[in-house]
Amino acid sequence: MDYCRRYSPCVLQKEQQAPPAADGLPAPERYRAMAVIILGIALSVLDGTIMNLALPAIARDLDASASQSIWVINAYQLAILAFLLPCATLGDLVGYRRVYLGGLLLFTAGSALCMLAGSLPALAGARALQGLGSAGIMGVNAALVRLTYPSHLLGRGIALNSVVVATSSVAGPTVAAAVLSVASWPWLFALNLPLCAVVLLAGRSALPRNTMPPAAGARLPWLDVALNALMFSLVFLGVDALGARAGGGQGAAATAAAAGMIAAGLAVGVLYLRRQLSQPVPLFPVDLLRIPVFALSMGTSVAAFCAQMLAYIALPFLMLDGWGRSHLETGLLITAWPLGIVAVAPITGRLIGRWPGGLLGGVGLAIMAVGLALLAALPAQPSSTDIVWRMALCGIGFGLFQSPNNHIIITAGPAGRSGAAGGMLGTARLTGQSVGAVLLAIVFSFASAHDGRGPVIALGLAACFAAAASAFSVLRLRHAQRRF
Repeated sequence: MDYCRRYSPCVLQKEQQAPPAADGLPAPERYRAMAVIILGIALSVLDGTIMNLALPAIARDLDASASQSIWVINAYQLAILAFLLPCATLGDLVGYRRVYLGGLLLFTAGSALCMLAGSLPALAGARALQGLGSAGIMGVNAALVRLTYPSHLLGRGIALNSVVVATSSVAGPTVAAAVLSVASWPWLFALNLPLCAVVLLAGRSALPRNTMPPAAGARLPWLDVALNALMFSLVFLGVDALGARAGGGQGAAATAAAAGMIAAGLAVGVLYLRRQLSQPVPLFPVDLLRIPVFALSMGTSVAAFCAQMLAYIALPFLMLDGWGRSHLETGLLITAWPLGIVAVAPITGRLIGRWPGGLLGGVGLAIMAVGLALLAALPAQPSSTDIVWRMALCGIGFGLFQSPNNHIIITAGPAGRSGAAGGMLGTARLTGQSVGAVLLAIVFSFASAHDGRGPVIALGLAACFAAAASAFSVLRLRHAQRRF
């Protein structure tokens, strides 16, 4: 009880005194629930990248510029970042099942509106509605997995969920290419509708209900929701503008404006976080960040996803322009990365609980760092075999890290805070990816993206971030993980 007295006496002691909850679902119900969970998260993650290839056609059809069309992607990502933590907290309060189904309903409505949009503002607004729904899905995804699986099998459930997220995050361009080869861009949204309908119908009976009451003092103040959204929006817009300025080589005034937005976001963040320190159950989970292993896991995740994003964006430039590969060859070569994740996932799921998660993550990220460094060191005209085994090495390392890291994040705090922990998991992923994209734009501002030099520097930088993430992961071995 020392830990409870130190960090949050009222909340954690009541959690400890609560009656024991059911440990997961029995096998038939578990399979149905997990099918609903992974299909919903796959749709949500996939829609974050599926629009990239469609942007030129959207700009042409809706009479918009290329820079304006970027808001089709930004509106979706911004809505997720702004409302991920509120949706996670709402799940702790009213039930993860309700928030998941409500988010899926909004995601479906947004998809229908995107399909019918006749202007870029209408499409961006519909994408924001999609993003709000996606925040509901992502915010409670990990908590639902924790409710679905018994504790001794939770590692396998998290591994399966992690594989779906990792695969979906890189499958967007491939799926988009297949659809756009036979249909126009509105069909990218139309395909969501029947899939969402199936998930909605199945989810009403398949998804588990909360087994723990909300923590004492838990609530969702509208001022905190507004401050959370404002903080993330200002920082996201500032970072995005800074990356665009660096990539476009524009003037000091534009850079100063971008820096001003970031500064304003940080100022709002200081006010917001000071309010959170006085809350018994904060919206931004500073109580969980006081747990050393949780805080280190956040650092591990941000650095690892930053490395992943640097590599994912740099590699197509390197293969297409630097090495002269075709689009088909590039797509096939990059596929070795997610295949490495899929191959190692079953092994990783069985290792969770038998070996310390900090050790598994540290080894995996070290392997990933080596793979990225070896990719950066390739000669000007490497063979496909040399590329594939290095890509697979990166995927294996990332797969060895992701599931144990997610398991630690989800289980480091009390069960009644599973929604908040899952919200932070998604926030760390999106933050790392955003930082990686900005860093790449800065690299490309002083090193050409088309002669191979810029992508090689980016891969070297990605290797450094992966190595830093490995160090964060290993530091977790010094802290015994508390389970509730």
